[in-house]
Amino acid sequence: MRNAHTVEQVRAAEAERFAVLPPGALMQRAVFGLVAYVVRRLGRVHGARIVILAGSGDNGGDALWAGARLAARGARVDAIATGTTHPQATAALLAAGGRRQVVAPPAGPDEPTLRELLERADLVLDGLLGIGGRGGLRPAHARLAALAPPRRTVAVDLPSGVDADTGAVAGDAIRASATITFGTYKRGLWLMPGAAHTGPVELVDIGLTLPEPDLRALDDADVRAALPVPHETASKYRRGVLGLVAGSDDYPGAAVLAVGGALRGGAGYLRVVSVGHADPASGRIHGRAGDHVRAAYPEAVVTDIAPGDRAALLAAGRVQVWAIGPGLAGDTSATGVSLDALLGEDVPLVVDAGALDPLADLLAADRTRLHRRVAPVLVTPHEGEFARLVGRVLGWDAAKAADELAADRLATVRRVAAETGAVILLKGARTLVVEPSGTAWVNTTGSPWLGTAGSGDVLTGLIGSLAAAGLPVAFAGAVGAHLHGRAAERAGVHGCLPLAASDLPRLLAATVTDLLTDPAG
Repeated sequence: MRNAHTVEQVRAAEAERFAVLPPGALMQRAVFGLVAYVVRRLGRVHGARIVILAGSGDNGGDALWAGARLAARGARVDAIATGTTHPQATAALLAAGGRRQVVAPPAGPDEPTLRELLERADLVLDGLLGIGGRGGLRPAHARLAALAPPRRTVAVDLPSGVDADTGAVAGDAIRASATITFGTYKRGLWLMPGAAHTGPVELVDIGLTLPEPDLRALDDADVRAALPVPHETASKYRRGVLGLVAGSDDYPGAAVLAVGGALRGGAGYLRVVSVGHADPASGRIHGRAGDHVRAAYPEAVVTDIAPGDRAALLAAGRVQVWAIGPGLAGDTSATGVSLDALLGEDVPLVVDAGALDPLADLLAADRTRLHRRVAPVLVTPHEGEFARLVGRVLGWDAAKAADELAADRLATVRRVAAETGAVILLKGARTLVVEPSGTAWVNTTGSPWLGTAGSGDVLTGLIGSLAAAGLPVAFAGAVGAHLHGRAAERAGVHGCLPLAASDLPRLLAATVTDLLTDPAG
């Protein structure tokens, strides 16, 4: 599992090491890792053209020291600065044959010369700002960020212009093809919009002793170890039973997609409750969604109920986890009745899509309801649904919700989870899973192709199934998001693009197979 820490935590850990190590020792550890990466990436050093964008702080020092080592091995190294730079590192660079230029007006090269220098570079090291940078880049730094070629730029510790704690980007920022970070991951490397600036992130261990992480991200090994693999004596009931309330006459396909996800999550038995209508001839309840599920997945046990029929819903049978929402449409009060019934059951509950607004209404009437509930409730909104939730429950307008997420996405979700008592899975390019206690995971897998209708329905079924098979519901959310993202990545590797939500159940099966049969496991 990968861990991220706050700037305050990193500073405290560094201070402990500064007290016992020789001066500059931590920086040299970072420099060693940075140089090793550059050598691996370029495949050669002698004759390589390297440009360093050097600020006045320690990140600039890291980049300049790396430049000195590379220059000593035959690279042509040019350092571009906007003012003063780390004195010892600058002296080492110059002694090794590197060059330093200041671009702050009126000194330094003109724009065409600077652009040519950067365009001809084999690699550009961004050392303009470190983890203490806040707000937008100053004009001179912004000028360099705009000229740095993203495909050949490597960020030192984090891209300049990205807030290390929040991932916020105020104006211009470096866009890197890779980031080499030191000591621990910084939260801003994983949180949007900063995560869009990093490229792949590589961690260099410099020997920090760190506290409990502020944010976690799962690796394949974590997910492999967590997957609910049946025991030799397992039965369908022992493997877990998921109750899935999904689909309506208006949106029957959502139930099919959610069932497809659920059947790939490890639960052994799936009870599907679908909202239908009374047949005029017989008076019996019949639903298009139920018919679609029976045709696509005959292994699912389907019950059609009338909208808001609480008794029929609970009569569907005992389950370990309920999930509700995909494809529910029409009378939200009827969905509210069903949701109210499930909240009264003492099992974990996953709430998505058409059940999110009814949940907001219930919480607006009683904000302590989820706090009093013993079993957890996980909600899976996208940003628009999140805004409606906090609007109805906390009184925020849409603009406030958007502003709070843009300023500090993690802190905002933490606050809402604590106030509502819900585990919140906020979907997006970097999905967050946050418990009311503040424990948080971020998902670093996925693809923009997941932004397609129905993919969230598959995710809801998958998470519910993982939870029914035995994973704690918040952890099931983190594992489900990881698998969901890996499935989308697999589509790209195997030429299955553009991705459709209906592709995901098959891709999930292949993804789980790959994980379980990987020799590393």
